Amino acid sequence: MKILITGASGFIGSFIVEEALRQGMETWAGVRASSSKRYLKDERIHFVTLDFSNKAKLKQQLQGMAFDYVVHAAGATKCLHSEDFFRINTEGTRNFVETLLELQMPLKRFVYMSSLSIFGAIREQQPYHEIKESDKPQPNSAYGKSKLAAEHFLDSVGDRLPFVILRPTGVYGPREKDYYMMAKSIRQHVDFAVGFQRQDITFIYVSDVVQAVFLALDHGRNGRRYFLSDGQVYTSKDFSNLLHKEMDKPWWIRITAPIWLLWIITTIGGFIGKAAGRMTVLNKDKFNILKQRNWRCDIEPAVKELGFHPQYPLPYGVALSVKWYKKEGWL
Repeated sequence: MKILITGASGFIGSFIVEEALRQGMETWAGVRASSSKRYLKDERIHFVTLDFSNKAKLKQQLQGMAFDYVVHAAGATKCLHSEDFFRINTEGTRNFVETLLELQMPLKRFVYMSSLSIFGAIREQQPYHEIKESDKPQPNSAYGKSKLAAEHFLDSVGDRLPFVILRPTGVYGPREKDYYMMAKSIRQHVDFAVGFQRQDITFIYVSDVVQAVFLALDHGRNGRRYFLSDGQVYTSKDFSNLLHKEMDKPWWIRITAPIWLLWIITTIGGFIGKAAGRMTVLNKDKFNILKQRNWRCDIEPAVKELGFHPQYPLPYGVALSVKWYKKEGWL
């Protein structure tokens, strides 16, 4: 079997590449010309440079190729300007899929990596309930809106493409840089939380996402969407407590900021970032994500239809992540 993985140099994509190789697939890594190959050292990997911004070039790059499976994990989670999310996540997906169709690629399955973020802050009244596939998405971030727009495009393609959509919650693990910032902050003796209202958070370890990807290739139903998490619900302090434990409990100060203060900080951060021409961690999108109180999601369809069974509860996943961060000199 021949598989193409886009975004192969990224956090999730690089792990998908490793699993494809483990399963004996002919593995093609779709990368940008400027992509780092730090995690793509295996000599069995075939590389193809893909420019999702240029459909004519993309067609030229894929001409003469044929794949059984495509996993589209390429995309942007941070952008300086909101319109860049749509250029990369929405238009890039459109260009890619239209090219595959024009080339009459004989695909058995196309897996699109979307996100729970497409739903935004819904079911926010306590007691919180799981977000379900039947709920109406109300994305409150440019990232979520761009991912939802890409999903709508796939719907418009219909039966011409055997696609399955995966919607993971917060993905963490080795090589990941956002949750790593929490670990780094705790190492520097500060734990930062937002808001005083209860917050229910869900997580998924990267290897469980990879499990779901390969289950979707074999068992996914055309046009279906599947939420992914480890099946548990955590409070906002659980993740930082586990990080603190795995880092041998350095002394720390726990700061909980009110939502209004976060709004001021992220507004200023976004303004400074745009003025300096560089991305900042704290911006408007991050504000909407941090203030959201309910991240529960219903993974039962993935369990029943895909045979998905998470193997990495949060304590185990955090322990593995911190161990890797230490080994690589990140902590």
